[in-house]
Amino acid sequence: MSPQSARKYLKDHKVKYILAQFVDIHGAAKAKAVPVEHLDMMLNEGAGFAGFALWGFGMGPHGPDYMAVGDPSTLSVIPWMPGFARMACYGHVNGAPYQYCSRVVLKRQLDALAKRGLTMYTGIEPEFMLLKRAGDGSLGPADDTDLLEKPCYDYKGLARSVPFLEAMVDALRAVGVDVYQIDHEDANGQFEVNYTYGDALSSADRLVMVKMAASEIARSMGMIATFMPKPFSDRTGTGAHFHISIGNGKVKNLFHDDKDKNGLGLSKMAYHFMGGVLAHAKALTAIVAPTINSYKRLVVGRALSGATWAPAYITYGNNNRTACVRVPYGRLELRLPDGSANPYLASAAILAAGMDGVDRKLDPGKPINENLYEWSPEKLKRAGIGLLPQSLKEALDEFEKDKVLRAALGEDLSQEFLTLKRMEWVEYSRHVSEWERERYVEFF
Repeated sequence: MSPQSARKYLKDHKVKYILAQFVDIHGAAKAKAVPVEHLDMMLNEGAGFAGFALWGFGMGPHGPDYMAVGDPSTLSVIPWMPGFARMACYGHVNGAPYQYCSRVVLKRQLDALAKRGLTMYTGIEPEFMLLKRAGDGSLGPADDTDLLEKPCYDYKGLARSVPFLEAMVDALRAVGVDVYQIDHEDANGQFEVNYTYGDALSSADRLVMVKMAASEIARSMGMIATFMPKPFSDRTGTGAHFHISIGNGKVKNLFHDDKDKNGLGLSKMAYHFMGGVLAHAKALTAIVAPTINSYKRLVVGRALSGATWAPAYITYGNNNRTACVRVPYGRLELRLPDGSANPYLASAAILAAGMDGVDRKLDPGKPINENLYEWSPEKLKRAGIGLLPQSLKEALDEFEKDKVLRAALGEDLSQEFLTLKRMEWVEYSRHVSEWERERYVEFF
């Protein structure tokens, strides 16, 4: 969209303010409201922010301003905020793209891929829970009747949340996010909204918009929409699966090959890409499952509904949801990411891992189509199937050793990520929980 087209769009939609929007290192949306009369400023020098006030921007209180320069192709109204529009931004400092900006990091990786004549496409499946607080402050499903032990695809659970779901989907479709299905997932109060895939940058932008919509529309209805990976210990966790393919502008999907002898519809390139993802899976987990809570989801075990759906094993299969990569014919579904992931950093890291596999022609081995939850540790070891990190600390240790992923994200941002996340681990380790008090106060 040209500046002239943007002005017309803003006038036609009676927009008064544009949110200069970007994300911090955690993937949380940040913004300033800019009156439409200052559109040119947004598109040129950008809206200014104090970088020291933001998570993960590598600045002290004496640093230069962080300038959010608008990408006019992302301009859209915000249906739940009448009179406002949103424009995703690239971070600039001293007139140049800033290496700590997540969107800059992904764009850099995609530009390198484009020089090879290739484009990465992703379809992201965000899950979330609709919750509310009781009088005592405790959290539970927003719908008091959503209590089934096995609630996945439950009609009643879906029907009784229609006011929220309809408002959210209407808002998303109004800004070009093509939602094509909604379902009640495997935990009480848990839903998934699927929207059409696109190039990796656009998909990440859309996921941020989905989170913005869900949180604010839920709040307006007295609810909380949470993308927290595991709010309840006895219920299925919340993921954000990435469906991945590569195109070259001529062939729509270079990962698709009907001649695949394994019957998965994958090309050699797809297998090599998957080989890279599996080879870097332990380090990759730190980026796509980046919180303490993420590892309550990735543990091996059972939930009240019968299974955790956790992709805990470093392998793949055609419809095997116990493996970290599922192959829904002709593309890859990486099941590791959860709702706490920064979608720009997650996409950049996945791309780097996969293309390392393509460049080195890594072999992912044979598909495994058995329930790996039932395999013993000895059987898994004999089959050469590793287990994903079971804590954030373990994942960070793996990421710190992974030169490919660190180079993809940039050494400065990688070190900032490690520093912040290790601080998070220390704070968690020092926290004394109610579980500990109940177990140990009179135990000895």
